Amino acid sequence: MAVTMNDVARAAGVSLKTVSNVLNDYEFIRPATKQKVHDAIAELGYEANLTARSLRSGKTRMLGLVLSDLSAPYYAELASRLMTVASSRGYRVLVEQSGAEAGNELGALQGPLRQLTDGLLFTPLALDADAVASHRGSKPVVMLGEHIVDSRFDLVTMKNEQAAQAVTAHLLAGGRRRIAVVGAQAGESAGTAGLRLNGYRKALDRAGIPFEPSLVAPCEWRRDGGAAAVSSLLEGGTAFDAVFGLNDALALGAMHELLIRGVDVPGDVAVAGFDDIDEAKFASPSLTTVSPGMDEIAERSVALLIDRIEGREPAGEGLHVEAGFVLRVRESAP
Repeated sequence: MAVTMNDVARAAGVSLKTVSNVLNDYEFIRPATKQKVHDAIAELGYEANLTARSLRSGKTRMLGLVLSDLSAPYYAELASRLMTVASSRGYRVLVEQSGAEAGNELGALQGPLRQLTDGLLFTPLALDADAVASHRGSKPVVMLGEHIVDSRFDLVTMKNEQAAQAVTAHLLAGGRRRIAVVGAQAGESAGTAGLRLNGYRKALDRAGIPFEPSLVAPCEWRRDGGAAAVSSLLEGGTAFDAVFGLNDALALGAMHELLIRGVDVPGDVAVAGFDDIDEAKFASPSLTTVSPGMDEIAERSVALLIDRIEGREPAGEGLHVEAGFVLRVRESAP
């Protein structure tokens, strides 16, 4: 026979209401009482009927998270931090990967993920603002990233332009004058790549150095993309004394290509990235990069979404939050 909440209450020596409050994460429960209930649950093997509970409360205490590519180191690390923060607030996270495809992003807004969760942390890359607005439904959505910046949506992002300007200024201060940028088109000005390229250009302007489109190498934001971009620059005869990868995967790929070709890093070419993924500090040489406030992004986006869900942040114009950043100077660009 299945174990019931009444069985748990008897084993713990508390009321049925107390067991219910513990299962629903009611905040005014004494720690000792909560522990007794959890001990009884573990001893009896009680399994809560989450479906019935959500029908009664109208809440699942689950958040949805939609990212384009979980194999990308930044997204993987961000997902881990978001899940940790959500857990500390009594919520679980269901994760979906969109592949930056419009159909998958629409499915995340309208499909089972939305039915199973109370709110959504969303990084759209294929849909535009109007498409998201017309399909998001009534549950809260907090945007991550900068593909869509619109007053209709809550947004938590990073200071892309300012941080890229700081990286470039650091390279310039180290005597570098021909800084190749890996991961953008020379004419971009919007989105993540465009914002970081804008920061690069502003640093050049401040230093009185003209922008050279030939130093901007477009590629996919992966290690092999960074390696291929640097290979193309070298084989095309483009002279450069530094590489700024617009994310760490690009920078690490670029640095690998330079090293296997016998180019001294940082003696001949300095290398810097963006994101401060775990691998950056353990590379050889270790990678100079921007730490874009990943912990702050996780904390503030989860808090904002839960505040919307629980009614502490009333409906209205979207809130836009930018996390701070820190330049991590390491061996690749001292």
